[in-house]
Amino acid sequence: MAKLKPRTLSGFLELLPERQVQFERMVETLRRTYSLYGFTPLDTPLIEASEVLLAKGGGETEKQIYRFTKGDTDLSLRFDLTVPLAKYVALHQNELAFPFRRFQIGKVYRGERAQRGRFREFYQADIDVIGDGSLDILNEAEIPSIIYKTFTALGLKRFKIRVNNRKVLGGLFALLGLERQSADVMRTIDKLEKIGAEQVRAILVDDFAVPAATAGQLLELLSTADPLASLAALKGRSALLDQGVEELNTVVRSMSAFGVPEDHFTVDLTIARGLDYYTGTVYETVMLDHPEIGSICSGGRYDNLAEYYTDKQLPGVGISIGLTRLFFVLEDQGYLNDHLLTAPADALILPMTEDLSPAISFATTLRDAGIRTQLHGEKKKFKQKLAYADKLSIPYAVFLGEDEVNAGKVTVKDLSSGAQQTLSPAEAVLLIQTGLTARQGGTPILEPEGTNQ
Repeated sequence: MAKLKPRTLSGFLELLPERQVQFERMVETLRRTYSLYGFTPLDTPLIEASEVLLAKGGGETEKQIYRFTKGDTDLSLRFDLTVPLAKYVALHQNELAFPFRRFQIGKVYRGERAQRGRFREFYQADIDVIGDGSLDILNEAEIPSIIYKTFTALGLKRFKIRVNNRKVLGGLFALLGLERQSADVMRTIDKLEKIGAEQVRAILVDDFAVPAATAGQLLELLSTADPLASLAALKGRSALLDQGVEELNTVVRSMSAFGVPEDHFTVDLTIARGLDYYTGTVYETVMLDHPEIGSICSGGRYDNLAEYYTDKQLPGVGISIGLTRLFFVLEDQGYLNDHLLTAPADALILPMTEDLSPAISFATTLRDAGIRTQLHGEKKKFKQKLAYADKLSIPYAVFLGEDEVNAGKVTVKDLSSGAQQTLSPAEAVLLIQTGLTARQGGTPILEPEGTNQ
């Protein structure tokens, strides 16, 4: 029979065991950090009724979605975690306590053209705070601290959180007579970093009939060196602008109390988040030494999460990390910490007698002590067994030969240093625990030496 050539579809990522452990460590760090802020974990189905997922989509979303039928049922794979959240909150609104704070880390699917660093199946890590009718600005002010805590816990140091407010932009557009084109202008200025001011100016003038002088004035306002001072000079000229500036100032004033250092955030009026979805504070986070990567965490405030499913007003604020893409970028740039302990076991027991009972008993002792343990019972040469441990980077090997069994002892070998000791079972447990404590430090991300400071 002809053999099929094994292959993985383009746009789908499979990791080797060591990298998978590093990825899982990142996920664990996110879960732990989000929990510190009182967020509850949530999981929603990968598959939903198409009408539910596409209620607020259509257009480009419908082109990218993986959609299929099963019998008479029209089904789709979720393409983000926000729409399923909206359905969930609308469905369970009478059972939830508001503000509802949830985090979700899960796979989403988009049928777009696969290319380097862009995936069809990928993990997103989202947090959202949903209010019942209203949501205090304090929640928007807290988000940057969660971003800061998350990335520092992962080990990233050189990043900056950029903050703006959509009401500020809306107010500026009103002052400049651009209300009619506001959606188009918003989406265009969101491209400033990618295509530059001159191309943005050309699009505004040529495609959306913005007067050249007005386009120039807008771009000058957006690129000011001291945005808050420039906005203060416009106080009283637009109620919407004044509200946006007040909200922006509240967020900025709270940064220090929330533990965000001044060198890790900035007010940037060019941050628009092109989606009409956002209505208040917006955030983007960039790696300072790799601005070409773009935002590694983004989000913002929205007024009505579940408007397509319920009449209840459910405002919220949230952020999302494209975790698969971030992991790919970190690996590509050499940021992953290869010193982390990624072995599937802490100790490998190598029985050297016909009677396996002493080895099985000691494996149970190690596991009861919280030491991850493999028992190698394969009929292979001793050298091959050690090679197996070395390939998996298992830190310790434990030998139980006739001499050890008769003496009621075990021999422990540190496979990184080569040091070997014959000890009582209790002493062996303590030795391995102590060694593991020294090895288990470190964060998933380790910025390379020579990074700009």
